[in-house]
Amino acid sequence: MHSLNGVEKDQNKILVENDNGDERKMLADLGYSEKAINYYFEKPYMGSLPDADQVSEMLGTCGDTLKVFLKIDHNTIIDVRYQVLGCPGAISAAMASVDLVKGKDLEYALNIDDGDVFNQLEDVPSKKHHCIQLAVKALHKAIHEYKNGNGRLTNMECRSVCSAPGDCCKNKEFNFNELVKSPI
Repeated sequence: MHSLNGVEKDQNKILVENDNGDERKMLADLGYSEKAINYYFEKPYMGSLPDADQVSEMLGTCGDTLKVFLKIDHNTIIDVRYQVLGCPGAISAAMASVDLVKGKDLEYALNIDDGDVFNQLEDVPSKKHHCIQLAVKALHKAIHEYKNGNGRLTNMECRSVCSAPGDCCKNKEFNFNELVKSPI
């Protein structure tokens, strides 16, 4: 980005310069807590993970879109990032959900609910509670897809019940190199 005088500026610096308090006041007046507002402005877990074990996406009924990137090691969530195309409610809810699950095991993360994220945010407008639901559902979807083998192929395990018994991995040797070569 360039300023009017042609000098490049750091994007975070621009956000701080443009935040003269009006947007913060507006969000506070709408019912966002200071903690939720900080999540929105700081976006501590916004972005992608190039080495993610699972990437999942969810579209909310309001049109907000969340993409979740999970890095998992030994059933523990090592890192989480969200890409959010949405409102302050969706962004703050996604960021708050990361603080609840980072460093925790998958089962713990599957048990967080909307109330947990709401408590983490402290307060958001009632019309934005669907944003919290979207953040939780997107996270749960990513975990379920990872556990069901839809993550990186190297993490796949043979399922106890196969949808196509004739092609079940129990009936033949799994050849990862053939799978990688074949188009999806």
